[in-house]
Amino acid sequence: MKSLYVRVLFMTLAVILLSSMLGFLLSNIYYHVKLKPFNDTKLIGIATQMSQFLEQNPAEMDRYLDNAAALGYEIYVTDGQGDQRFYGRTFREHDLAATAVAEVLQGGAYHGVSQFPNKLYISGFFENTLSNTVGVPVVRGGHTYALFVRPDVLLQFGELRTFFALIFALTIAISVLCFLLSTRYLVKPITRLSEATKRIAQGNYNLKLPDKRKDEIGQLAGHFMTMSRELERIEEARQQFVANVSHEIQSPLTSMQGFAHILAERELPSEEREHYAKIIETETKHLSMLGKQLLTLSSLEQGIEAMNKAVYPLRAQLRQAVQVMQWQLDEKELFLKLAVPETVTVYGDEVLLMQVWMNVIGNAIQHIPAGSSIEISAESGKAEIVVEIRDTGEGIAPEHVPFLFDRFYRVDRARERASGRTGLGLAIVKKIVGLHGGDITVHSILGEGTTFRIELPQL
Repeated sequence: MKSLYVRVLFMTLAVILLSSMLGFLLSNIYYHVKLKPFNDTKLIGIATQMSQFLEQNPAEMDRYLDNAAALGYEIYVTDGQGDQRFYGRTFREHDLAATAVAEVLQGGAYHGVSQFPNKLYISGFFENTLSNTVGVPVVRGGHTYALFVRPDVLLQFGELRTFFALIFALTIAISVLCFLLSTRYLVKPITRLSEATKRIAQGNYNLKLPDKRKDEIGQLAGHFMTMSRELERIEEARQQFVANVSHEIQSPLTSMQGFAHILAERELPSEEREHYAKIIETETKHLSMLGKQLLTLSSLEQGIEAMNKAVYPLRAQLRQAVQVMQWQLDEKELFLKLAVPETVTVYGDEVLLMQVWMNVIGNAIQHIPAGSSIEISAESGKAEIVVEIRDTGEGIAPEHVPFLFDRFYRVDRARERASGRTGLGLAIVKKIVGLHGGDITVHSILGEGTTFRIELPQL
């Protein structure tokens, strides 16, 4: 496969060639449409002046026409009876029709320049043929001659044509050389990006690319490094997730294995045996909950396709979530206030959003002390619905807030582990809200309480 450098070079050469051909084609069309009639009229005027001079000075014919030819004209004179004379450079082809000569000898004018056939890549301006002339009659000594004239392009523009040809050739040569250098300058950072992709594929995310350029290449390098850092973060999160899952599974399994061994090999009092059995049951429930929540996260990774969205009243769903957890509220003597208007509706997956309310409200119930309060409020704007779940608990330290939605993150690891919670609830909440195109934020002040703010877009 050709490299990008070679491809750009060949593309440049092709563009130069195509541009040259199109430029000549358009110029030739302009010549046939505009310049050809103009040149014909001008040459008829020049030939008429020559004819008038020759009629007034018949003896000066050869010397006059030689001088005219030296000034840049090709001239042909004939009487139609075999007497024909050429002055100046030789015509490439003697293709003048006899009817044209007869027409001029009879007093007419021959317009060979304006009648030159239109050809795409042949310009009549450079066509040195006898038919590509203008003709007028000349009366000399009572005898009529036909005078045919065309400009001698080589004589009139020879040096100028060489000059322009040299300019054209040097322009192409210098352009190609500049393109060679500029293409290398363009391709070099792309080559470095290609090498960087290989390093990323090998697991090396510590990349440093030149991002000082302000053009698209510089922006690409900057975005590439941002992507590399994000991939590194994701890889670290993946490894941490695997480690956390292994730990979460290993801890209860080890505990269950130990107590099962005790129950199997020792004769224990019934009370102690029942105690160990309850511990095994608790750990089993913990493993079951962990498995279910991991499956939930896995299904949520499927994205929007896994959701069944509909419009439904928000207050009724929040009231249902509160009723499910009413026994926990009563057990801790918590006061809950629901300030959600009946008119507020939400567009989303009813089952998934129920998990959001259950997790956030359950999280508040779990962490605030007895006798505290929880307030659930909602308001509907033009573009979004905002739901706030506010508690009057102890609050969360600022260093913990940024990590609350990370998988397996626990503010108090010992208390959370003992409660049987997995540390996946808020991660699931974050994922569900994100799939709905919304956002969830946390504001907490130590000693005052915590507020979860959930924003969902309107339909």
